Amino acid sequence: MKQTRRSFLAAAALTGTGLTLATANPAAAAAAAPRKRIKLGISTYSYWHFKTAKVPIETVIEKSADIGVEGVDILHRQMDLEEKAPLDAAGRAYLRKLKRHAFRNGIDLICVSTHQSFVNPKPEEITKNVEHTQKCIEIAYELGVPCIRINTGRWNRVDFDTLMAQRGIEDPLPGYTEKDGFKWCIDGIQRCLAKAEDCGVILALENHWGLARTPEGLLRILDALPSPWLGALMDTGNFLENPYEKLRMMAAKTVFVQAKTYHGGGEWYTLELDYKRIAKILADAAYTGYVSLEMEGKEDPDVAVPKSIAMLRKVF
Repeated sequence: MKQTRRSFLAAAALTGTGLTLATANPAAAAAAAPRKRIKLGISTYSYWHFKTAKVPIETVIEKSADIGVEGVDILHRQMDLEEKAPLDAAGRAYLRKLKRHAFRNGIDLICVSTHQSFVNPKPEEITKNVEHTQKCIEIAYELGVPCIRINTGRWNRVDFDTLMAQRGIEDPLPGYTEKDGFKWCIDGIQRCLAKAEDCGVILALENHWGLARTPEGLLRILDALPSPWLGALMDTGNFLENPYEKLRMMAAKTVFVQAKTYHGGGEWYTLELDYKRIAKILADAAYTGYVSLEMEGKEDPDVAVPKSIAMLRKVF
C-alpha cells in the first residue's frame, strides 16, 4: 500500500512539474496541444446554378458521401420548399426526411444558405425579410444545422447579370445614402438575433453583393452587433480585386467558409484563386471550422466537384 501511495505521489509531482513548465512556456504548450483540423463540405449550389432544373438535395448528399467529405451546405432555394411560404407540417416532414437521409449517408448538414435583403426604405419590407430569416433559422433548427448564411441585400437598381458586369457596384436609391442602408441592415439583423440564440443557430453574414461587398462594409455591420450568434461567412470568390488582403481583414470574424472554384469558366466571371495563400490566411486567424466547396464553373459538376475537393484536401 505504501509503495502504491509513493508511486502516486511521484507521478503527481511529475505531472505538476509538467504543468508548471507548460505554463512557463506557452509556445511549448501550444505546440503540444492537438491541432484541430478543418473539415470539408460541398454546397448543393455546386450542382445547380439556378439555370437548369433543380438537382435534389438528396442527390447532392449521396454524391458528397461518395466523394468522402464530411458535410453538405444546403442552398435554401434548391430545397423542395416554396421559398417565401410559411414552414408548414409538410415542410417540416420534408426537412426530417433530409435529416434522416443525411444521417444514413454519414453526412453532417452544416449550413443553410439563405437569401434576404434588409436594404429597403419601406419598414414593412424589412419586417418581411426579418420574418423570412426567422423562418430560415427554424429550418436550420429542424435539420440540426448550426449555421445559416445571410446577406445584407442590395439596392436592386439593376438585374443580377448587370450587377456582375458592374463588378458588384450599385448606387443607392435616389434620396438615400449608404448610411441609410447600413442602419436598416443593422436593425434588421438585430431583430433576428434573439431567434438565432433561442434555436442555437449562428447567423453567418456573407461578403456578398450589396453593403458587404467590401470588408469595411461587412465589419461595420458585425462590429455594430457584437454577439456570439453572429459572425462572418467568407466567400473566397466575392472580392474581385485584391482578394487576399480583403479576406485577411475578415478572417478573424469568420465562422464559415465557402470556397469558390471555376472549372470550365465561371457562370459570371472567373478568378484564379491561390488556395495555399487562402489556407494560410485562415490558419493565421486560427480558423478550424468547415470549408464548403462552391463550384461555380460550367464544367460538368460530376467532374469538377471531385477535382475541386482533391485540391482543397491538399491545401487544407
